[in-house]
Amino acid sequence: MSGILLDRSIIIATERRTLELGAVTAGRLDLTYLSVITASELLHGVHRADTPGRQLTRSAFVEAVLAAFPILELDVTVARIHARLWADLERTGSLIGAHDLWIAATALAHSLTVLSTNPREFGRIPGLALEPVTR
Repeated sequence: MSGILLDRSIIIATERRTLELGAVTAGRLDLTYLSVITASELLHGVHRADTPGRQLTRSAFVEAVLAAFPILELDVTVARIHARLWADLERTGSLIGAHDLWIAATALAHSLTVLSTNPREFGRIPGLALEPVTR
């Protein structure tokens, strides 16, 4: 499999209209995926909305995103990569956020490039293809 894995930051920037998704995926929409971890992060944002109206609007947006892209699940291959990365980063004192570590492991397992507006953490992952996106 080749293509791109969208980080939550890309979806949030799209929702806030500070980024045009079509511009950053540039003809790669059929090769664009989400991690189940990103799906959870987006759904968490729905539940954190501060008003019922905002929750309804955010929910509609998130559900449209979840319907638009294939969701990559966690499996034992991803778990093996995750465990190795976790141990290696811990050993060097350069751990990253738990969710980002799962997303990186998913990308590596599926030979995908991570698109993110916040590449600082993903940049610590050896061998990870990363495409930083500016807003």
